[in-house]
Amino acid sequence: MVPARSFSRPFVILFAAAVLQASAFSGYKTEYTVAADGSGDFSRIQAAIDDCKSFPDLPITIRVKEGRYREKVTVHAWNTNLTILGLGEVIIAYNSHFKEVNRGRNSTFFTGTVEVLANDFSARNLTIENTAGPVGQAIALRVEGDRCSFFDCRLIGNQDTLYLAGEGHRQYFENCYIEGTTDYIFGGATAFFQNCILMSKADSYISAASTPKSSSFGFVFNKCRLDAAKGITEVYLGRPWRKHAKTVYLGCDYGDFIAQAGWDDWGLEDPGASVFYAEYIPKGSKKTGKRRIAWSCQLSKSDLSDYSREKVLRGWTP
Repeated sequence: MVPARSFSRPFVILFAAAVLQASAFSGYKTEYTVAADGSGDFSRIQAAIDDCKSFPDLPITIRVKEGRYREKVTVHAWNTNLTILGLGEVIIAYNSHFKEVNRGRNSTFFTGTVEVLANDFSARNLTIENTAGPVGQAIALRVEGDRCSFFDCRLIGNQDTLYLAGEGHRQYFENCYIEGTTDYIFGGATAFFQNCILMSKADSYISAASTPKSSSFGFVFNKCRLDAAKGITEVYLGRPWRKHAKTVYLGCDYGDFIAQAGWDDWGLEDPGASVFYAEYIPKGSKKTGKRRIAWSCQLSKSDLSDYSREKVLRGWTP
């Protein structure tokens, strides 16, 4: 029989310390607090994001205390599985626009106050604002990740307020307020809007989808309310940024400021051959689609199952 090996007390202590240290390195922080007054882990949102573990297995939550945060925020591609939660009135504001960025024809895409490049991101109770004013393209929120969701958020801007990108990427908005002027919801992602308020601040266009040919769905607005500022009389539901644009409004509430034609073709030849624009107007509504542009569609109640959240988002539940 081999005699049992004995260990000295110092060795045991060192071994235990090594085990504890290894455990510490294998774990990571999953809860952060940001407070502008310095009472949290960080005083800036970006600092908390930059401290997060890359590609974490466990979800990470950043809680942001009430306040106005003047900063540009980027959720990098490696910041997956992240939630940012506003506690009270949280405003993230930044001033950036096309001319100020000055990076050529694609300058628009660098103007976002908040940029979400990661998959599996969620935000709740945040106001995201581009304060540049009516000076041209100026994004408040840019989303390029897949499975990104936003609840009870306010997106404030003018032209190009909300940019949604990523071929086949799925994005979801619920109980959000989105305001702007020209094409203030635009891009090529698949996005579902539930019970949102869309506020048009100019006679212009709400949406400008650039849906890829490979995507079955572009933008779907379900039971949303379309409002307009005082004096606004001609707002279009959308126009095609690219030839396979797809946009659908289902049971939405809107007033007489919506142009009778409903949609604009943006100079596209034969838009009916590739663009899909449609509405479902419930029976008994004061609105009708009788004077809509000829190549748009009016859906029936039996069509609604084709545009359920589950089907549009391909089984993903936000």
